Amino acid sequence: MANPGACILGVEGHRLGPDEAAYLREADPFGLILFARNIDTPDQVRRLTGDLRAALGRQAPILIDQEGGRVQRMGPPHWRQWVPPLDEGAGLPDERRTRAIWLRYRLIAAELAASGIDADCAPSGDIATEGTHPFLKNRCFGTGPATVIPAMRAAADGLLAGGVLPVMKHMPGHGRAQVDSHLTPPIVTEPLDLLDATDFATFRALSDMPMGMTGHVVLTALDPERPATQSPIVIAAIRDRIGFDGLLMTDDLGMQALAGTPYDRAGRAIAAGCDIALHCNGNRAELAQSVEAAGRLTPAGQARADRALAHRRPAEPVDLAALIAEFQGLTA
Repeated sequence: MANPGACILGVEGHRLGPDEAAYLREADPFGLILFARNIDTPDQVRRLTGDLRAALGRQAPILIDQEGGRVQRMGPPHWRQWVPPLDEGAGLPDERRTRAIWLRYRLIAAELAASGIDADCAPSGDIATEGTHPFLKNRCFGTGPATVIPAMRAAADGLLAGGVLPVMKHMPGHGRAQVDSHLTPPIVTEPLDLLDATDFATFRALSDMPMGMTGHVVLTALDPERPATQSPIVIAAIRDRIGFDGLLMTDDLGMQALAGTPYDRAGRAIAAGCDIALHCNGNRAELAQSVEAAGRLTPAGQARADRALAHRRPAEPVDLAALIAEFQGLTA
């Protein structure tokens, strides 16, 4: 992969027309991301992912948010409906819950890989608290590092075993947000030693993951002015305090926790130290601003991208019917 654009872009609909294909070829993003507006049937999704890669002329990563629960872009009647992550295996002994989560994400990986999707914006390392906003709360795996870390690891390992790259999120921790960052910037005022022992700990335990995503949350203990995505101080903490040296992408730049134009948002994120700007809505005029501001991958970003993509492997051979039966037996 020769120095693509430092961005991941959304596309418009179920099909890739010649004009949109030509635009993507020119923009040359690192990867692409799909949403519910892009999903209809298995055959349609396979055709779309093939057309997207053909437009870029390479095996570009294609991402999706398939956490399960409220955040899953592929669902019935063609794909399984999953319970929220917080509820998966609730009440099971720890070992059995961890196994259930591995099975869940191994089965999700099978569905994604069959559709030509090779990266999932999961697992979440966020910790649910009493005040966590409902937009996020049941998307968390638990209420403390001891619960969240083994669930995260099981989810990531299940995806990797199925040939799908995990993207852990929302770094360095979004669980204390009491407002929805799609609409307004969350401000977290807890002291750094508490954040370090809790919110940061889940990501530190999985700092070997190939890809991560920032959160649009203001942590006043580190930077009272800027959300994590646009803060050089917070990005430095992700790299140094947490120890993550994987490919770091932003959360969606279209979320209203960020101010300014798409150009401003992408430029500030890249300047802060994010490797990749994520712009999801498929709006051509907005995408063009993000593409221009993001520029090309830096040498360090290129090296991280190469290492991340080196984790792509064919799915390990497995009896899917047996895994489904085991999962159903565990979670009945």
